[in-house]
Amino acid sequence: MSKLTGLHEAFTRLAAVWADADCPTDLSREQLIAVNAAMGLVQRRLDAAHADVAARIAHESRRELGAGSLAKEQGFRTAAKLLAATGGVSMGDASRLVKVGEATAPRTDLLGGRLPARYELLREALASGALGVQVTALIVGLLDRCRVVAGAERIGLAEEVLAERCTGLGLDDVRKLIARAEAWLDPDGMQPKDDERRAKRSVNIFERDGMVHLNAVLDAETAAPVVTAIRGFVTAAFAARADAPNPEAPDADRRTVAMIQADALAMFCAHVLGCESRVPLAGATVVVRLTLDDLRGGSGAATVDGLDQPVNIGAARRMAAGAGIIPWVCGGGSEVLDWGREKRLFTRAQRLALVERDGGCAMCGLPPGMTKAHHIRWWTRDNGPTDLSNGVLLCETCHHRIHDNGWDIRIDGTGVAARVWFIPPAYVDPARTPRTGGRHRFDIAA
Repeated sequence: MSKLTGLHEAFTRLAAVWADADCPTDLSREQLIAVNAAMGLVQRRLDAAHADVAARIAHESRRELGAGSLAKEQGFRTAAKLLAATGGVSMGDASRLVKVGEATAPRTDLLGGRLPARYELLREALASGALGVQVTALIVGLLDRCRVVAGAERIGLAEEVLAERCTGLGLDDVRKLIARAEAWLDPDGMQPKDDERRAKRSVNIFERDGMVHLNAVLDAETAAPVVTAIRGFVTAAFAARADAPNPEAPDADRRTVAMIQADALAMFCAHVLGCESRVPLAGATVVVRLTLDDLRGGSGAATVDGLDQPVNIGAARRMAAGAGIIPWVCGGGSEVLDWGREKRLFTRAQRLALVERDGGCAMCGLPPGMTKAHHIRWWTRDNGPTDLSNGVLLCETCHHRIHDNGWDIRIDGTGVAARVWFIPPAYVDPARTPRTGGRHRFDIAA
């Protein structure tokens, strides 16, 4: 199917689902979802066709053509300038279109024979509307950066995995996956990059307009305890707010998240200066996770719960030696993780195991410090056991969403290697197709 044919089919689908309404206010909830999905498909397929055209315009505007360049004939210095002006987009967006078009366009050999695109799987994903140009540009950038060091075979595997895993993800989630994929493709490149980032860490303090301003730029290793502690304090503050007897009282806590974070920093510093009271952190713990082979070999990368950027193995070792930081070595021994009906609350060891499996909120991806361990089959109503196979990490919002809107949860497998699936209610998806949850969404090597 050509891209033009696919675009026509997408427009036909959009027209069909919007046929009975004159404007969005006339659409039912079901129609709104259908129209939104159809619009997304149209946009992705239109962008894919535009990328092909942009690559061809760039080819016809190459420097060696001189005055005969297509862009110069139209009064523009470069193809990107032409595309930006005619599309009403930034130079960055125009350059991205060209980059994606060139990476996914069919090629020819020296004799004029047709060759597949540099990234044929990405081309297919673009043409089908599974991926958009922005997502594809991130993947292409990664594969190009790591092409020499990783080798053709590993790059091909990464292309296959990313084309599949990035389908249906928003751009922010794709960036998380790209960061982990780069650590997987080029683990030896982590050390110099981490050293460079660490050298840029800074905290600037100055006064202006009667306020003290703190601007912090931190590498992942430095930021891990800071972020974990502050997020834990925020979680504890919101838990206390939820338990307040009268939330509408004049003295009720109405601080914003930013205000609570500022108060957390002040309290931590006061604690260091001699405060004897224990700071509430809602059980927040920094967890650095790495493989046993990487730990023994001294190479590779590790991830820090709550942060998207992986760290090199040296940084992981330093962090694991610090107080209040737990190294989770995959494949190592652990405490008893299944308690059946003997205990209602999940133990600390079980929670760490759930963090290993779910990575945070298994549904929306919020960091572990902002989640709680919940029974899938309720303790009281369903006599559900306090076992890993019956536990899942959820933030408060997703917990209510699941219970209030009829979602189901399924766990396949056992222990920390199990996979979490969220099954939508029939009114969301008549086929009730399971959706991947937990850490598996972002673990590139899984």
